[in-house]
Amino acid sequence: MKEKTIREKAVETLEIESAAVRKLKENIDDGFVKSVECILSCTARVIVTGMGKSGHIGRKMAATFASTGTPSFFLHPAEAFHGDLGMVTEKDVVIAISNSGESTETIKILPIIRRIGATIIAMTGNRESQLAQAADYVIDIGHEKEACPLNLAPTTSTTCTLAMGDALAVATMSVRNFTKQDFALFHPGGALGRRLLLKVENVMHAGDENPVVEGSRAVKDALFTMTEKGLGAVSVTDGDGKFIGLLTDGIVRRAIAKDYAFLDKPVADIMYSEPLTIKKDAMATAALSVMEKHQPRPVTVLPVIEDGKPVGMIHLTDLLKQGVI
Repeated sequence: MKEKTIREKAVETLEIESAAVRKLKENIDDGFVKSVECILSCTARVIVTGMGKSGHIGRKMAATFASTGTPSFFLHPAEAFHGDLGMVTEKDVVIAISNSGESTETIKILPIIRRIGATIIAMTGNRESQLAQAADYVIDIGHEKEACPLNLAPTTSTTCTLAMGDALAVATMSVRNFTKQDFALFHPGGALGRRLLLKVENVMHAGDENPVVEGSRAVKDALFTMTEKGLGAVSVTDGDGKFIGLLTDGIVRRAIAKDYAFLDKPVADIMYSEPLTIKKDAMATAALSVMEKHQPRPVTVLPVIEDGKPVGMIHLTDLLKQGVI
């Protein structure tokens, strides 16, 4: 019996809330459009405020705006009334959230915000409320039954507020032409940021870590360098330091299978003379693509070439460590 009740109530909650969110489409009106235009024209910050559960949703909204190209922060209405209103300027846009539109703490700060000169956008389920009346623009979050069986705990209302806040942020970023690269700029620690911002020069082994040997040196000398640097390959140069080829541990293994006489031969005699290479300002994802697309089998190292000289080397494991893959 208990299990049946759990399942029924869970499904009922989802049905109530999803129906309310679907109905929000009817509320994308002129007030919503003008609110987006107001945010787009804002030269300062979008400040989100709300009390209680509305405040929790407001924090998420502010975070979403900030991460999608709109400078934003959350302002607690109670703290605002005790000094934090100094954060608000006349160039800001304030989004005030209250389902009833009558939250005391939020209503109390509106006259001061108005006096400062900031634009006020109300997000409420009551168009006749004090909040709606005090705002420049109103976004209607609907007034549907709460999923709470007592119709008291904010459930449906907070879900609708969250959904409408997402709609506001997404509409804003879309008109602003916010790109993946812009998103990555604000999320450098995330997987997407690493994939879109990381360049070869940020990952490659350079300087003393870069395995390089002159082509006239013996293969056995190259083996010492290859072992010391631990990348399984060495870039080969001519007498002027220009890149002429690549020697890999695979070439060495295949040569050993035949005889050991090659160890005293010049590196230039057995190297790859036309290996795959990449430039240091290329994206790390481009290096990965070059490695993966090589046929008949992928390669694991790429010499990094600038002005004809080997300035570094990138290994597949470097990309793995940085989360590019």
